[in-house]
Amino acid sequence: MKNYLLISLFTSILFLGCKTQDLQNETVKTELQQYNVPVREHAIQALLWQQQSAEYRALSYQAFYLARLQLDDILAAKNKTDKPIAIVTDIDETVMDNSPYSGHLVIVNEEYTPATWAAWVSKKSAKAVPGALEFFKYAASKEVAIFYVSNRNVQLQKETMENLKSLGFPNVNDEHVLLKSTTSGKEPRRDEVSKTHKIELLLGDNLSDFSTVFENQSTQERNSAAMQLKAEFGKKFIVLPNPMYGDWETKGIYESNYNWTPHQKDSIRRKKIKAY
Repeated sequence: MKNYLLISLFTSILFLGCKTQDLQNETVKTELQQYNVPVREHAIQALLWQQQSAEYRALSYQAFYLARLQLDDILAAKNKTDKPIAIVTDIDETVMDNSPYSGHLVIVNEEYTPATWAAWVSKKSAKAVPGALEFFKYAASKEVAIFYVSNRNVQLQKETMENLKSLGFPNVNDEHVLLKSTTSGKEPRRDEVSKTHKIELLLGDNLSDFSTVFENQSTQERNSAAMQLKAEFGKKFIVLPNPMYGDWETKGIYESNYNWTPHQKDSIRRKKIKAY
Protein backbone atom coordinates (compact mmCIF):
# COMPACT_ATOMS: atom_id res chain seq x y z
CA MET A 1 0.00 0.00 0.00
CA LYS A 2 2.84 2.29 0.99
CA ASN A 3 4.65 1.59 -2.28
CA TYR A 4 1.48 2.34 -4.23
CA LEU A 5 1.07 5.70 -2.51
CA LEU A 6 4.72 6.58 -3.21
CA ILE A 7 4.36 5.64 -6.89
CA SER A 8 1.15 7.68 -7.15
CA LEU A 9 2.76 10.70 -5.50
CA PHE A 10 5.82 10.47 -7.78
CA THR A 11 3.60 10.20 -10.85
CA SER A 12 1.54 13.21 -9.77
CA ILE A 13 4.65 15.31 -9.20
CA LEU A 14 6.07 14.28 -12.58
CA PHE A 15 2.76 15.11 -14.28
CA LEU A 16 2.54 18.49 -12.57
CA GLY A 17 6.16 19.20 -13.51
CA CYS A 18 5.52 18.39 -17.16
CA LYS A 19 2.32 20.42 -17.13
CA THR A 20 4.14 23.37 -15.57
CA GLN A 21 6.87 23.14 -18.23
CA ASP A 22 4.26 22.99 -20.99
CA LEU A 23 2.60 26.11 -19.57
CA GLN A 24 5.94 27.88 -19.36
CA ASN A 25 6.75 26.97 -22.96
CA GLU A 26 3.36 28.24 -24.09
CA THR A 27 3.89 31.47 -22.16
CA VAL A 28 7.32 32.01 -23.74
CA LYS A 29 5.93 31.22 -27.18
CA THR A 30 3.08 33.70 -26.71
CA GLU A 31 5.45 36.37 -25.43
CA LEU A 32 7.76 35.87 -28.42
CA GLN A 33 4.84 36.17 -30.81
CA GLN A 34 3.69 39.37 -29.16
CA TYR A 35 7.16 40.88 -28.82
CA ASN A 36 7.90 43.49 -31.46
CA VAL A 37 11.56 44.06 -32.30
CA PRO A 38 12.26 47.81 -32.75
CA VAL A 39 12.00 48.71 -36.43
CA ARG A 40 15.58 50.06 -36.63
CA GLU A 41 17.18 47.48 -34.34
CA HIS A 42 18.93 45.82 -37.28
CA ALA A 43 20.62 49.11 -38.22
CA ILE A 44 22.23 49.90 -34.86
CA GLN A 45 25.52 48.13 -35.58
CA ALA A 46 25.93 49.96 -38.91
CA LEU A 47 25.10 53.27 -37.25
CA LEU A 48 27.63 52.68 -34.45
CA TRP A 49 30.29 51.75 -37.01
CA GLN A 50 29.77 54.96 -38.92
CA GLN A 51 29.70 57.17 -35.84
CA GLN A 52 32.36 55.49 -33.72
CA SER A 53 34.87 53.54 -35.78
CA ALA A 54 38.25 54.84 -36.84
CA GLU A 55 37.86 52.58 -39.87
CA TYR A 56 35.00 54.71 -41.19
CA ARG A 57 37.14 57.83 -40.91
CA ALA A 58 40.11 56.09 -42.49
CA LEU A 59 38.04 54.96 -45.49
CA SER A 60 36.66 58.47 -45.95
CA TYR A 61 40.13 60.04 -45.82
CA GLN A 62 41.34 57.36 -48.22
CA ALA A 63 38.55 58.12 -50.70
CA PHE A 64 39.28 61.86 -50.74
CA TYR A 65 43.05 61.33 -50.91
CA LEU A 66 42.53 59.12 -53.95
CA ALA A 67 40.21 61.73 -55.45
CA ARG A 68 42.94 64.36 -55.03
CA LEU A 69 45.53 62.15 -56.71
CA GLN A 70 43.19 61.57 -59.64
CA LEU A 71 42.36 65.27 -59.86
CA ASP A 72 46.04 66.20 -60.01
CA ASP A 73 46.55 63.78 -62.90
CA ILE A 74 43.49 65.17 -64.68
CA LEU A 75 44.70 68.75 -64.29
CA ALA A 76 48.18 67.85 -65.52
CA ALA A 77 46.73 66.31 -68.68
CA LYS A 78 44.13 69.02 -69.32
CA ASN A 79 44.03 70.50 -72.79
CA LYS A 80 43.43 74.25 -72.94
CA THR A 81 40.71 73.74 -75.53
CA ASP A 82 38.69 71.43 -73.27
CA LYS A 83 35.56 72.52 -71.47
CA PRO A 84 36.06 73.67 -67.86
CA ILE A 85 36.55 70.71 -65.49
CA ALA A 86 33.78 69.76 -63.08
CA ILE A 87 33.35 67.39 -60.18
CA VAL A 88 29.86 66.04 -59.51
CA THR A 89 29.23 64.96 -55.95
CA ASP A 90 26.36 63.63 -53.92
CA ILE A 91 25.67 65.37 -50.60
CA ASP A 92 24.32 62.97 -47.97
CA GLU A 93 26.97 60.61 -46.55
CA THR A 94 29.38 61.92 -49.20
CA VAL A 95 29.77 65.58 -48.24
CA MET A 96 27.64 65.78 -45.08
CA ASP A 97 27.16 63.23 -42.30
CA ASN A 98 23.51 62.61 -41.43
CA SER A 99 24.07 59.76 -38.98
CA PRO A 100 22.42 61.75 -36.14
CA TYR A 101 19.16 61.50 -38.11
CA SER A 102 19.56 57.71 -38.26
CA GLY A 103 20.30 57.80 -34.54
CA HIS A 104 17.06 59.72 -33.95
CA LEU A 105 15.10 57.05 -35.82
CA VAL A 106 16.57 54.37 -33.55
CA ILE A 107 15.69 56.30 -30.40
CA VAL A 108 12.09 57.07 -31.39
CA ASN A 109 11.62 53.64 -33.02
CA GLU A 110 10.51 54.95 -36.40
CA GLU A 111 11.37 54.43 -40.04
CA TYR A 112 12.36 57.24 -42.40
CA THR A 113 9.61 59.67 -43.39
CA PRO A 114 9.87 62.82 -45.54
CA ALA A 115 8.55 64.85 -42.60
CA THR A 116 11.18 63.73 -40.07
CA TRP A 117 13.90 64.05 -42.71
CA ALA A 118 12.81 67.62 -43.50
CA ALA A 119 12.85 68.40 -39.77
CA TRP A 120 16.46 67.16 -39.56
CA VAL A 121 17.56 69.11 -42.65
CA SER A 122 15.92 72.24 -41.22
CA LYS A 123 18.24 72.04 -38.22
CA LYS A 124 21.18 72.64 -40.60
CA SER A 125 23.44 70.83 -38.15
CA ALA A 126 24.94 68.05 -40.31
CA LYS A 127 28.73 67.89 -40.04
CA ALA A 128 31.21 67.39 -42.88
CA VAL A 129 32.26 63.86 -43.81
CA PRO A 130 35.92 63.37 -42.80
CA GLY A 131 38.21 64.68 -45.54
CA ALA A 132 35.43 66.19 -47.65
CA LEU A 133 35.93 69.87 -46.91
CA GLU A 134 39.67 69.75 -47.48
CA PHE A 135 39.26 68.02 -50.83
CA PHE A 136 36.60 70.31 -52.23
CA LYS A 137 38.43 73.42 -51.09
CA TYR A 138 41.51 72.09 -52.86
CA ALA A 139 39.52 71.42 -56.04
CA ALA A 140 38.03 74.91 -55.97
CA SER A 141 41.50 76.42 -55.50
CA LYS A 142 42.42 74.75 -58.80
CA GLU A 143 39.41 76.44 -60.49
CA VAL A 144 37.52 73.16 -60.72
CA ALA A 145 33.74 73.61 -60.53
CA ILE A 146 31.86 71.63 -57.88
CA PHE A 147 28.28 70.54 -58.59
CA TYR A 148 26.27 69.08 -55.72
CA VAL A 149 23.74 66.67 -57.26
CA SER A 150 21.50 65.34 -54.49
CA ASN A 151 18.10 63.72 -54.13
CA ARG A 152 17.18 66.01 -51.34
CA ASN A 153 13.88 67.63 -52.32
CA VAL A 154 14.28 70.99 -54.04
CA GLN A 155 12.02 72.46 -51.34
CA LEU A 156 14.98 71.98 -48.98
CA GLN A 157 17.33 74.02 -51.19
CA LYS A 158 17.64 76.95 -48.80
CA GLU A 159 18.36 74.84 -45.71
CA THR A 160 20.78 72.60 -47.61
CA MET A 161 22.77 75.53 -48.96
CA GLU A 162 22.91 77.20 -45.56
CA ASN A 163 24.26 74.01 -43.98
CA LEU A 164 26.90 73.62 -46.72
CA LYS A 165 27.92 77.27 -46.44
CA SER A 166 28.19 77.07 -42.65
CA LEU A 167 30.70 74.24 -43.09
CA GLY A 168 32.73 76.21 -45.63
CA PHE A 169 32.07 74.22 -48.82
CA PRO A 170 32.77 76.07 -52.09
CA ASN A 171 30.46 76.78 -55.06
CA VAL A 172 27.32 76.73 -52.92
CA ASN A 173 24.69 78.54 -54.98
CA ASP A 174 21.58 77.76 -57.00
CA GLU A 175 23.63 77.04 -60.11
CA HIS A 176 25.79 74.40 -58.42
CA VAL A 177 23.38 72.80 -55.92
CA LEU A 178 21.05 70.62 -58.00
CA LEU A 179 18.38 68.95 -55.87
CA LYS A 180 15.53 66.66 -56.89
CA SER A 181 12.45 68.30 -58.37
CA THR A 182 10.53 65.65 -60.32
CA THR A 183 12.60 62.49 -60.65
CA SER A 184 15.18 60.81 -58.42
CA GLY A 185 17.27 59.79 -61.43
CA LYS A 186 20.39 61.98 -61.50
CA GLU A 187 21.35 61.54 -65.14
CA PRO A 188 19.33 64.55 -66.42
CA ARG A 189 21.11 66.80 -63.92
CA ARG A 190 24.49 65.35 -64.83
CA ASP A 191 23.61 65.98 -68.49
CA GLU A 192 22.92 69.64 -67.68
CA VAL A 193 26.36 69.95 -66.11
CA SER A 194 27.92 68.27 -69.17
CA LYS A 195 26.57 71.00 -71.44
CA THR A 196 29.01 73.51 -70.01
CA HIS A 197 31.65 71.41 -68.21
CA LYS A 198 33.62 68.21 -68.58
CA ILE A 199 32.76 65.92 -65.66
CA GLU A 200 36.03 64.27 -64.68
CA LEU A 201 35.17 62.91 -61.23
CA LEU A 202 32.01 61.72 -59.53
CA LEU A 203 31.75 61.11 -55.79
CA GLY A 204 28.97 59.33 -53.93
CA ASP A 205 27.96 56.69 -51.42
CA ASN A 206 25.36 55.07 -53.66
CA LEU A 207 26.22 53.58 -57.06
CA SER A 208 23.34 55.40 -58.73
CA ASP A 209 25.37 58.55 -58.00
CA PHE A 210 27.64 57.42 -60.85
CA SER A 211 25.59 55.76 -63.58
CA THR A 212 22.04 54.92 -64.60
CA VAL A 213 23.00 51.24 -64.94
CA PHE A 214 22.65 50.97 -61.14
CA GLU A 215 19.20 52.53 -60.90
CA ASN A 216 16.25 50.36 -59.81
CA GLN A 217 18.24 47.15 -60.07
CA SER A 218 18.26 43.95 -58.03
CA THR A 219 21.23 42.92 -55.92
CA GLN A 220 22.46 40.54 -58.61
CA GLU A 221 22.14 43.17 -61.34
CA ARG A 222 23.92 45.80 -59.22
CA ASN A 223 26.78 43.43 -58.47
CA SER A 224 27.07 42.51 -62.13
CA ALA A 225 27.16 46.17 -63.16
CA ALA A 226 29.84 46.89 -60.54
CA MET A 227 31.99 44.15 -62.04
CA GLN A 228 31.51 45.54 -65.55
CA LEU A 229 32.56 49.01 -64.40
CA LYS A 230 35.32 47.92 -62.01
CA ALA A 231 37.97 49.88 -63.93
CA GLU A 232 36.17 53.16 -63.11
CA PHE A 233 36.22 52.79 -59.32
CA GLY A 234 39.08 54.75 -57.83
CA LYS A 235 39.64 56.41 -61.20
CA LYS A 236 36.51 58.34 -62.17
CA PHE A 237 34.10 57.01 -59.54
CA ILE A 238 35.07 57.64 -55.89
CA VAL A 239 32.86 55.71 -53.44
CA LEU A 240 32.30 56.75 -49.83
CA PRO A 241 31.28 54.17 -47.18
CA ASN A 242 27.66 54.11 -45.99
CA PRO A 243 26.37 50.93 -44.32
CA MET A 244 23.30 52.68 -42.85
CA TYR A 245 21.02 52.89 -45.89
CA GLY A 246 20.97 53.00 -49.69
CA ASP A 247 19.80 51.31 -52.87
CA TRP A 248 21.73 48.19 -51.82
CA GLU A 249 19.00 47.81 -49.17
CA THR A 250 15.81 49.27 -50.67
CA LYS A 251 16.28 48.21 -54.29
CA GLY A 252 18.45 45.19 -53.58
CA ILE A 253 17.56 43.44 -50.32
CA TYR A 254 13.91 44.58 -50.26
CA GLU A 255 13.49 44.30 -54.04
CA SER A 256 12.03 47.82 -54.49
CA ASN A 257 9.00 46.99 -52.34
CA TYR A 258 8.36 49.71 -49.76
CA ASN A 259 5.33 47.99 -48.21
CA TRP A 260 7.01 45.11 -46.35
CA THR A 261 6.06 44.92 -42.69
CA PRO A 262 8.90 44.97 -40.10
CA HIS A 263 8.40 41.22 -39.60
CA GLN A 264 8.64 40.59 -43.36
CA LYS A 265 11.77 42.75 -43.61
CA ASP A 266 13.37 40.78 -40.82
CA SER A 267 12.58 37.51 -42.60
CA ILE A 268 13.94 38.83 -45.91
CA ARG A 269 17.18 39.99 -44.31
CA ARG A 270 17.71 36.61 -42.67
CA LYS A 271 16.97 34.68 -45.85
CA LYS A 272 19.55 36.68 -47.80
CA ILE A 273 22.39 35.97 -45.39
CA LYS A 274 25.01 33.61 -46.80
CA ALA A 275 26.25 31.05 -44.29
CA TYR A 276 27.73 27.57 -44.18
